[in-house]
Amino acid sequence: MAEYDKEQRRLTLKLVYYGPASSGKTTNLIQLHDLLAPEARGEIMTLETQNDRTLFFDFMPVGFTAPSGLKIRFKLFTVPGQMTLDSTRTAVLARADGVVFVADSQRNQGINNTQSFDSLESNARKVDLEPGEMAMVVQFNKRDLPEILSEDELRDQWSSSPWPLTFASALSGAGVLETFRALLAQVYPRIDAQFSVSSGHGLTRQLFVDAAIGASAATAGSARAGA
Repeated sequence: MAEYDKEQRRLTLKLVYYGPASSGKTTNLIQLHDLLAPEARGEIMTLETQNDRTLFFDFMPVGFTAPSGLKIRFKLFTVPGQMTLDSTRTAVLARADGVVFVADSQRNQGINNTQSFDSLESNARKVDLEPGEMAMVVQFNKRDLPEILSEDELRDQWSSSPWPLTFASALSGAGVLETFRALLAQVYPRIDAQFSVSSGHGLTRQLFVDAAIGASAATAGSARAGA
């Protein structure tokens, strides 16, 4: 859950990229790092990898300063996709303010996607998060590959889902920033209700999203980059 440091005037939110092994979680974070404006992002860190697969998690800080002077910080994590590392996934998911579920669009990955999503729901409950109430975006990645489910098929399959769907090819960066924007839009109402960031700190939803990705000063209003 979001942490507010009154002395430092800093609000810190945790965002987690979750999904099956090799679905593109780390690639999303690497591409997002390249796509965000330099003043909005920190260094990306990958911990404990083996054979180019994440065993623990990746981490990247993102942040900006609101018109009121409140510092907004995001800590972005990925979880390992391997089912044997379930305890690590649970630990990383704890206190998450928002989640991107990164699914594989290939037709032969349906079972892996389902198993991973089931583990997300189970692990969320273990850390006192209610899956149906989480701020979440479901991203279908690997749209550049052959033998993928069509967007219409996926929208039909997820028609009862309360979460927005996005479509991406993380290797090229397509859809990565759009997914992050969608997640920020999902997160905003929750932190506004809890911390009054609109009335108390001058952050509308649009300004919140634009400042987080490092939009131009004209677009981001009076929000300024926070080091």
